[in-house]
Amino acid sequence: MPEKKIHIAVVVSTLDEGYQSGILSGIRQHAFANSITLEHFVAFGNIGSDLRHDIGEYNIFSLANFDRFDGVILVINTIQISECVEQIIEQVRDAGIPAVCIDKDVPGMYSIGIDNEKAMYSMVEHFIAHHGCTRINYVSGPADNVESVTRLKSYKEALICHGIPVEEERIYHGNFVSQDGAAAVKSFLKSPLPFPEAIVCANDAMAIAAVNALTKNGVRVPEDVLVSGFDYTYNARNYAPSMTSVERPLERVGQLACQKILDHLQGIAQERTSTLETRCCFSQSCGCNHARLMDTDEFKKRNFTVLESFTNDASMVSRMSSALAECDSLEEFVQSLEHFVPEFNCKEFYLCLCESWQQGIMSDEAEENYLMHILSPHDYITEGYGGKILVPLAYKDGEILHVPSFPAEEMLPGLFDEGNETGNYYFIPLHFRERCMGYCVMKDSMFPITSKLFHNCVLDIANSLESVRKIVCLDRVTRKLNKLYTIDTLADINNRNGFRINTQHLYSFCISAKKPVMLMFLDMDGLKYINDTFGHKAGDAAIIGMADVLKTACTGGEVCCRFGGDEFIVFAADYTNEQAEKLKKTIQTLLDEKNKTSDAPYTLAVSVGYHITIPEPETNLFQLVTIADKIMYEEKKRRKKSRYLKHENG
Repeated sequence: MPEKKIHIAVVVSTLDEGYQSGILSGIRQHAFANSITLEHFVAFGNIGSDLRHDIGEYNIFSLANFDRFDGVILVINTIQISECVEQIIEQVRDAGIPAVCIDKDVPGMYSIGIDNEKAMYSMVEHFIAHHGCTRINYVSGPADNVESVTRLKSYKEALICHGIPVEEERIYHGNFVSQDGAAAVKSFLKSPLPFPEAIVCANDAMAIAAVNALTKNGVRVPEDVLVSGFDYTYNARNYAPSMTSVERPLERVGQLACQKILDHLQGIAQERTSTLETRCCFSQSCGCNHARLMDTDEFKKRNFTVLESFTNDASMVSRMSSALAECDSLEEFVQSLEHFVPEFNCKEFYLCLCESWQQGIMSDEAEENYLMHILSPHDYITEGYGGKILVPLAYKDGEILHVPSFPAEEMLPGLFDEGNETGNYYFIPLHFRERCMGYCVMKDSMFPITSKLFHNCVLDIANSLESVRKIVCLDRVTRKLNKLYTIDTLADINNRNGFRINTQHLYSFCISAKKPVMLMFLDMDGLKYINDTFGHKAGDAAIIGMADVLKTACTGGEVCCRFGGDEFIVFAADYTNEQAEKLKKTIQTLLDEKNKTSDAPYTLAVSVGYHITIPEPETNLFQLVTIADKIMYEEKKRRKKSRYLKHENG
C-alpha cells in the first residue's frame, strides 16, 4: 500500500521580496525532492496606509483548515498585524500539527532563526571601528516584529559600547518595505541634526530605496554617506553600488523548515530551535568592495530574462484589466477571465467566491433595508469565508471544468485526493478593502513567485469583480426604485405614474392613427364599511382582491392601475364597445367567483363606467378619465343599495 501523501501549509505575506523569495525557494526545493505538496496561503499586506486592505488580505489565513494538513511552516514575521499572528498561532495549536516558525520563537513550535543581535552589532561596529563613523542613523522595521526589535536593540548597544550617545532623532521606524527607505532619507534630510556619516537599514529593500533617494538628492554613496542593509538578497548583491549587508542562508532556512516537519512525522528526535550562522558582507555601499559580484554575462542574461518576463506580464495584466473593466455581469467577467488564465502558465486555476460575494442582490423583504444601509458592514463578510464557496471558473490541464459549490472548510474540492499529483498550490485573497469576496487558487505556476506584477493582477481581478458586483446591485436597486415609482405597493399593479408611463405611447398612437381608446373607471362599493367594520387589514385585503381580479381580466393588452383609495382605471387602445362590455362582464364574473370561494365576512362589489372615443391631439388622457368617472358615478347612483355582509344559508 503506497504511503499517504504529505501536505504542508505555508503561511506568508508578500512573495516578491528577497527575504520571502529565498525562504520559499528552499521550501519548494526540499518539498519537490521529497514528493511533498505545498499549499501556500499568501497575503500582500502593508502596501499602503489603509488598514482595511490589510484586513482583507490577511483574512486568507482564516481559510487554512490546519486540521487537514500534516504540518505548517509559518513565515509570520512578515505579517504586520499582531492580532492576526496570534490568531494563526492559536489555529495551529488547536490543530495539533507540527509547526515551524521562521525567525520567530513560539513556545511549543519548532523555530529556525539567526543571531540577529550578533549580526547587527557586528555591522554597526564595522562602521564605527573600521570607518570611524560617529553619526550613524538607523532605519528600523515594525515595533512588534521580534527581529526588528532585536536589531534595533543591537544598534543601540553597539553605539553605547563605543561611547556614542543614542539619539532617537536618528532612528526612523518603518515596516520593512522599500518605501520606508525613501521616507527615512526624506526625514534625515529635514532633520536639524548634522547629516549622518552612515545609514544602517534593517533590511535590503529599505537600504536600496534609501540609496536611490540619496542619489536623487545629490548625496553620493559611499563618498558622502555609507549605507548597509540586511539579508544579502540578489538585488542587494547586484545593485550599483553593491550593498553591504548581512548574509543569511535563506534557502537553507526553507529547506531545514521542511525537513523538520518530515523528521517530526517520522518520529526522529530533534532540537526545537535551530540558529543558523550569518556573515557580514562588506561591499561598495560602505566603500569596502570585498564582495564578489555576479559574472557580467550571467548578470546580463538574468536581467534580460527578468525584463522580458516583466514586459510580457505587464502586457497581459494591462490587456486583462481592460477586458475585465468592460464586464457588466458575472457571466461576462468569467468569460473574460477564462481567456487569460492560460497566460498564468498554471496547471490549475480556480475562482472561488463566497456565496455572499454579491451581497446586495437580496430578497424583496431585505431590499428596502438595503436601500437605507447600502454600505452597512452587516451586509458583507470581513472575517472568514462563510459557509459555502461557489466556483464560477475552474481550469485544469487546459480544460474548463464544472466544479459544484463546496463548504469553505474544504478549501478546494479534491485537494487531498491521493490521486492528485504533488505540486504547489497558492491561495490568494479576493477582496475590496475589508469586504471579502472569495479567493483564487493556482497550482504549479511561477507567476506568483517570480512576477512583480502578480499582486497587481490579483488586485485587478478583485477590483473588477467589485465593479461587477456594484453594477448588478445598482441595477437591482434601480429596478426596485422604478417599481416603487410605478407600482402600487399594496395592489401590485400600476400606480398613477406607472399608468401614465405605460399608456403614453399607446395613447399617442391612437391620436395619430385616429383609433378609439377606452377608459374604464371602477369604484369599489362599500370599502369604507369594510374598513370601519372589519378593520383596515380587511380593507387592504379587499383592495388586493380587486386588483387581482383586474390583473386576471386584463389579458388583451389593457393597462390597469389603482388610481387611488378604492378607485381603479383600465385603459385600452383600438377598443370597441363590445370588447368593453365583455371586459366588464369578465370582471363581474371573476368577482362573483372570488366571493363564492372566499371565507371573508364581506363581498367584493364594484361600480363600473367606461368611455370610448377617438382622442383629439389637444385632449389629455386624464380628461377622458374624468368623463369615465362621471359615467361610473351615474351608474353607481342607479344601482340599488348594496349589502356587503355575507349571510348564512337557510
